[in-house]
Amino acid sequence: MERGPDRARRHTARSVLRRIDDDTLDHLMEVETKPETASRRLEALDREWDIGRTVEAEAATMGLIGLALGTFVRPAFLALPATVGAAVFLFGTRGIYPLLPIFRRLGIRTAREIERERYAVKALHGDFDALPEAAATDAPQQNAAELLRH
Repeated sequence: MERGPDRARRHTARSVLRRIDDDTLDHLMEVETKPETASRRLEALDREWDIGRTVEAEAATMGLIGLALGTFVRPAFLALPATVGAAVFLFGTRGIYPLLPIFRRLGIRTAREIERERYAVKALHGDFDALPEAAATDAPQQNAAELLRH
C-alpha cells in the first residue's frame, strides 16, 4: 500500500493533476520573473488548506450535522456520522474519499504539493544561498520547472 501525503494524487484524474501542476508552475514562474512576489506567495502557501485538512473539516462538519439531526429531528440521520466515519477511515487507510474528486477539481492540493512549491519559491528567492559551501551542490542554478520536478 502506498503511504504518505501524496496518496491522493494517485486517485486524482490526470487532467486535474495537470491543471494543479500547471497552476503551481504559473506561481513559480511569477516568482521567478517578479522576485518581489516571493514573500506574498509564501504567506499564501502558509494559509492554504491541504486536502487532509479539508477532508477533516468537512467530515467533522457533516458528522456534527448528522448527530444534531439524529438527536433532534429523526434518529435515521445518525447514519450520516457513521457513513462519514467510514469514509474518513477509508481516506486514512487508502487515500480514497467520496468528495476527493470534487476537492481536487477545486484545486485543493496535498500537503506535499504545497511543500514542494514552498521549497521552490524559497530556492528561487535565494533563501538557500547562505548555506555553507559543504551543504551546497555543484548543480547550476535551476529554473522554476526544474525545481518543481524535484
